Amino acid sequence: QEERNSLALEELCQILSLPASPRRIECYDISHIQGSDMVGSMVVFINGAATPKLYRHFRIKTLDGSNDFAALQEVLERRWKRGLEEREQGKQPLDFGDLPDLIVIDGGKGQLSSVVGRLSEFPGKKPRIISLAKQFEEIYLPQSGEPLRLPHDNQALQLLQRLRDEAH
Repeated sequence: QEERNSLALEELCQILSLPASPRRIECYDISHIQGSDMVGSMVVFINGAATPKLYRHFRIKTLDGSNDFAALQEVLERRWKRGLEEREQGKQPLDFGDLPDLIVIDGGKGQLSSVVGRLSEFPGKKPRIISLAKQFEEIYLPQSGEPLRLPHDNQALQLLQRLRDEAH
């Protein structure tokens, strides 16, 4: 499993033109029941392996209706602010203060754009942010208008799918 994860991370690094293999990857998804009771989920993979003790849920506090874009922005804003606070306070071991190398958003181009715009407003490390749209397993990159489609047997795609499935 470690070798499979390592190969998947290397492929992901090449595909996304990352400077190094992503150690910490976080994936976010928004769920709701008939447009209310919205909840954001955060899953964390360290070195390609699921790390359930770091998973978190966020109750959406600022929205009355159903707006996935705004909900994602709220979740990422809360996560990022808490991470920066932990770093400033020098808390050990780091939980939120261990900022991700890669963020995966469950969704398409719209969800990606809303999150990229919001996170650009905050100081600190700027991870690569991508989204994965389920219907055709398309990977959206901020700088590209066209989605990236990988073969279904691609290790990097399978890692992204595991992340996204865990976030559901």
